[in-house]
Order: sequence, then structure tokens, then C-alpha cells
Amino acid sequence: MKILIVEDDVNIAKYIQTCLSVGNYESEICMDGKSAVERVTSSYYDLVLLDIMLPEMDGFEVMEKIKNCGVPVIYLTAMQDVTSKVRGLKSGAEDYIVKPFETLELLARIDLVMKRYKKTLDVLEYGNISMNIEKHTITKDGMLVTLTPKEFDVLSFFIQHQDIVISRETLLATIWGYQYEGETRTVDTHVQQVRRKLNLQGLLVTVPKYGYKLLGME
Repeated sequence: MKILIVEDDVNIAKYIQTCLSVGNYESEICMDGKSAVERVTSSYYDLVLLDIMLPEMDGFEVMEKIKNCGVPVIYLTAMQDVTSKVRGLKSGAEDYIVKPFETLELLARIDLVMKRYKKTLDVLEYGNISMNIEKHTITKDGMLVTLTPKEFDVLSFFIQHQDIVISRETLLATIWGYQYEGETRTVDTHVQQVRRKLNLQGLLVTVPKYGYKLLGME
């Protein structure tokens, strides 16, 4: 999947690019609004991460020019006032993320947009485990394994973010929604069930006082 980063600060742009590489996304950097419009209208991208304060043409103007191109847009900006957020979302953007942000939060919110546009992989593989995202089924060694919908989402998130320590709070925000007010033991219960049902002891490991990590397969 290819993502266009529209950001005029080269250091921030490179940081975003590094974040995207964690999620195995290919990305390109564009540093002004006018060039962004030219690229989106002449090339193919799966997603645009769009700053608002840009030279040549601001992000809102860029959005107006590209909104009929069929490419999902997420605003990624330092502008955190409510007026800008409302304007951004009403302009047709899928999401509005305020800088600074955590890598996993950015990846999680990109993943949600990709799912809405059906641009995620249909099948995820981890060793002898196969997940069919569309059919919502899981097999291990060819045998069907039954998970609850939330357990399915937990496993999917871990497989897509192997070898990354993931906090309980990140899992709550990603799987249960950003407004979820449940306690983190909800996460512990679901992770323990996933570990038990798929025999992931020693692979889905606990990081004391923080969260969990799924070890990558060699």
C-alpha cells in the first residue's frame, strides 16, 4: 500500500515515513500543496496524510481539489482548535490527527481507514495460524479455531505489529474505541484467551507493567 505524506517540515515528514515503515507501508513525501494535488491527480495512492499549514496551497484547499479522486485522506496537523477539526472532517477527510502522536496510534487509525476502504490484506499468516479477515475465520494447522470478535481483533492487531511492545492503553484505544472507559484488565482477559486458544505461550509475551508483544517469526 502506498501513502503520500504531505508535510513541509522535512524532519517531521521523515519521522512520519519511519512510523509508516513499522506498519510496512510504502510512502512518498510531498512538501507543498500544489505538488500534492498534481501527484494525487496523476498517480495512484491508497491514502494521503495531509498537513494543513502548507506552502503554495493549504491543506483545506488541497482537500477541495482532490476530494473527488477517491483517495482517503487523514489530516495530520498541529492545528488542534475545534474549528479546524470540524472544518477538516466536514471537508471529507476520514480522520483528523493532532501532532504530536504515537506511532501505534497513527498506524491504528490508518488501519481503520484502510478497513473502511477494504484495502487491508484478506489473509494474515503467523506460523501455522491463518486469519481470513473478510470471512472472520481462523485456522491453526488447518483446524478451525473459534475466537470472539474482540479476540479476533486483538490477534489481528498483534500479527500486524510483530516484535513491537504494545501497551494495554493502545489496545484499548484500538480494539475497543477511543472513547472506551473500561479497565485495562479487559485487555488482559482477551490476550490470555487468545494465548490459550492458539497455544501462543512463549510467543505472545507479557511485558511487565506495560503490555504485550507478539514475537516475530523467523
